[in-house]
Amino acid sequence: MSESGEPQNSGRRDALKKMAMGAGAAWFPILGHTVTPAMAQAAQMHPAGPDAPAPDPNWKPLFFDEHQNATVEALSELIIPATSTPGAKAALVNRFIDLWLNDEEADRQKKFYEGLAWLDARSMQTSQEPFVELTPAEQTALLEPLADPENSKPEDQPGVEFFQEMKDLTIFGYYTSKIGLEQELEYGGDEYHTEFPGACTHSDH
Repeated sequence: MSESGEPQNSGRRDALKKMAMGAGAAWFPILGHTVTPAMAQAAQMHPAGPDAPAPDPNWKPLFFDEHQNATVEALSELIIPATSTPGAKAALVNRFIDLWLNDEEADRQKKFYEGLAWLDARSMQTSQEPFVELTPAEQTALLEPLADPENSKPEDQPGVEFFQEMKDLTIFGYYTSKIGLEQELEYGGDEYHTEFPGACTHSDH
């Protein structure tokens, strides 16, 4: 990750955009996940979805406590930061993940809780502060080995698995939001054309 962040962040955003546009609705299972009923429901009820009302200023998490929610919010924004368009925080990805987990199966909930706890434990071990209290540079430094697909250290594996899950959910939550769909993917909804620009006009075709 670069010091300023902009070139690398833009490149990551472009890659995510191409992946989402190229693979369409099938891209999330390609990342290693099946879209569960709870996930599909959360996408339909996304608090920043295309048909969602204005965000509730008094919103409280359904599943997370305040600390866990702040951690998820910080993680999501590091994964998809604001550049020329808003990032994961503005797209309320943390609220989407909270909504999903609230209706997910108990073993999936437990695994996510354990991942958050592992991240804080590693942060306390290295910096004597929970993850959310670190500076962005410190947070990035902690996450870099967890984001490395070549990292096979046994002591890092819980964090590697959790961070992969967090990345996948952030991508899914971002690109099912109004910001992700309309500003990043430039999706126009159920538009149709009465004619196709550039189509052949020969009567026998």
